[in-house]
Amino acid sequence: MPEQIGAFFADTWNQIVTFFSTVNVAFAVLDIVVVAFVVYSLIKLVRDSRAEQLMKGILLLVVAYFFSTMLNLQALKYLLSILFDNALIVVVVVFQPEIRRALEKVGHSSLSGALSALGKANSQEEVITRRKNAIAAVCGAVEQLQRQKMGALVVFERSTKLGDIINSGTVIDADPSVELIGNVFFNKAPLHDGAMIIRDGRVYAAGCILPLTNTHRLSSSLGTRHRAAVGMSENSDAVVVVVSEETAAISLAVGGELTRDYTPKTLRIALENSMLSDLAGDDEQGGLLKKIFKGRGAK
Repeated sequence: MPEQIGAFFADTWNQIVTFFSTVNVAFAVLDIVVVAFVVYSLIKLVRDSRAEQLMKGILLLVVAYFFSTMLNLQALKYLLSILFDNALIVVVVVFQPEIRRALEKVGHSSLSGALSALGKANSQEEVITRRKNAIAAVCGAVEQLQRQKMGALVVFERSTKLGDIINSGTVIDADPSVELIGNVFFNKAPLHDGAMIIRDGRVYAAGCILPLTNTHRLSSSLGTRHRAAVGMSENSDAVVVVVSEETAAISLAVGGELTRDYTPKTLRIALENSMLSDLAGDDEQGGLLKKIFKGRGAK
């Protein structure tokens, strides 16, 4: 028995030595690092845009194909097999903006910057503090803009990343303040016509172009800002604040629904209910809308 155990360990050691003698360790490590960087870049690309939602849809189709095979659903399996047979074309068409942006970034992306981003971690308290500061700055600026009858369009990014929307504007990445937001939406400023994106409690970009809604439920008296706000909330879970240039009325768009006639005080309550609820684990759209209508108050 001891001889067998000794022979086993000797054979195992010989196999390990043989393996490493045939493998260039330096190139193997380099190979792993490059693959890890590519995978990380792909994940970051998906998370920074609305492609994350598309990935969930593709995953759902894969699950449907699996169950159609298990349950012998021939018609469904046939349709899904046709789709997967042309998967490469489908992926290129669906993810064309993301693929193009990724190729454009290849030339000037740095490995060190990507690796340093891996080490960034923020506590929940820091996130809450930053979001509260951003809400306070936006509400203070909205109050001033309302008095001056200047329009504004502010998008609070939540779990759906808006990288494609940010790329349509100008990146600012600054701490929020009443003065900064007011200057951006000053009616003679170059970025006042577009939307401002608030990401992680910071004024991340301005002058951004939002998708317009196609709904016919909006009043004909509402202009492009309101339609852009509703369109953005239909395409993501963002919370969008609108100040009308004509009437100075304050509105809020969430989940494709537009609520109107806020005051700076009720707006702050609604924004805190929506922007802080996901940190408490309450991220259901229905509960969010209920809180916002409650925060709106009677007008």
